[in-house]
Amino acid sequence: MAEKTHRTMDDFAQACGVSRPTLSKYFDDPASVKPATRARIEAALRSSDYQPNLFARNLNRKRTRNIGIVVPTITDPFYAEMVSRIEFRCRDEGYWPIVISSHGSPKLEAESVRTLLSLKVAGAIIAPLGLASDRSVFDKLGQDIPIVYFDTYIEGDTPFVGNDNRQSVSTIVDYLCRSGEPPVYLDIPHVNHNSGERQESYIVAMETAGFKPVVIEAARDYTWDFERIGYEQTEKMLEAGTLPGRTILCANDRLAFGVMAAAYSRGLKVGRRPDCDLRVAAHDDHPLSRYTCPALTTMAQDFTAMAGRSVEILLALLDEADPPKQGMARTVKLGAALVMRKSA
Repeated sequence: MAEKTHRTMDDFAQACGVSRPTLSKYFDDPASVKPATRARIEAALRSSDYQPNLFARNLNRKRTRNIGIVVPTITDPFYAEMVSRIEFRCRDEGYWPIVISSHGSPKLEAESVRTLLSLKVAGAIIAPLGLASDRSVFDKLGQDIPIVYFDTYIEGDTPFVGNDNRQSVSTIVDYLCRSGEPPVYLDIPHVNHNSGERQESYIVAMETAGFKPVVIEAARDYTWDFERIGYEQTEKMLEAGTLPGRTILCANDRLAFGVMAAAYSRGLKVGRRPDCDLRVAAHDDHPLSRYTCPALTTMAQDFTAMAGRSVEILLALLDEADPPKQGMARTVKLGAALVMRKSA
């Protein structure tokens, strides 16, 4: 049987035998209408091709049901995983996520913020570029809507949910020192606060353990091309014979991918067995880390908790009156877990 066609919400409300305000209430929250009314509306939806224009309905509200999500790059599986978890959590709470990538560009990041404002999002969950971000852009956004930073932050009092780098780096340094030669640290360009915090945490952890820290400085140009940096830096040191140690702790997993590729191209064996030339470990538990050859030993960030707490804090900000509740945690740092695989 052909589906019935209804062009407007008024037409559909009349076909359902309910008022337009009742229908609108149903689309906001199905549980808010009587069970019998809900059953009548849902039966009509099944026999109709009617779809409410949620975008238009949102624009007519003082506060929409849209949540903005901004990340530096959607092609990085770490951010893709985080976006996926945040999206599902927002949907569960009755909000529609709008995802924008800044593609590692401060200019596009500022444009992303302006886009969120034009879409009248209720709030935003943002992984800013960090040190390259225009702080004034985010100060302006924070005056208009509640925002929560995740993974990294911009200085100020905006709520932040991220990794406890001191805990995670000290944990993997301790493991590497106990299981073999103490690690040297391969740094990345300091694109955000995680970069500097992890390097500093490595230095402290090594000195606490009674070892001399050795930091291999990264190129100082601003780039997110970490695999390339890891490959080129390692290739250069192997060529010159200047690699300062046989155990390499990388600032993140993507950097380690490049290190391991460079070692393979030189015929070197990576792993923790006695016949291996190098041990390589890193940080993040990037979704591809378990599939490298050998699988990468790393510190696993808590994706679920980071996404969940970010959404919880934002929803609390949306629900509270102005001014914000006192005593609410503004900074949440989550511990990471050591994942021992075959690379170290």
